Amino acid sequence: MQYMLLIYGDPNRQSTEAEMQGYFDFTKVVRQRGAFISGEPLHPITSATSIRTAGGSRGLVTDGPFAETHEVLGGFYILECKDLDETIGYARMINAIDDSTVEIRPVMDFAMEKVTPGG
Repeated sequence: MQYMLLIYGDPNRQSTEAEMQGYFDFTKVVRQRGAFISGEPLHPITSATSIRTAGGSRGLVTDGPFAETHEVLGGFYILECKDLDETIGYARMINAIDDSTVEIRPVMDFAMEKVTPGG
């Protein structure tokens, strides 16, 4: 099953070289174990653009994030894991790199689910 690991952190904190190396090393491990599907860091929250529905107006474009928060999404991984326990083990490896919060979400596979897109 595929799981998305969403990595949240303090938007005002700069990553150190050691932390970045930690992410490179983590990526190498999950690639070697055959779990890596994809993963990327995101540009800073200041580069965000949001499209909102407000007061009946659709598609209102604003600069900035969707919501003001203390933690922002900084990057993600999608991993193929046998179960949630294996995924939690990988998430703990990410937590060991820096003071991030890792949210784990199963990726819905429409071929496996009895759900149709838009339905």
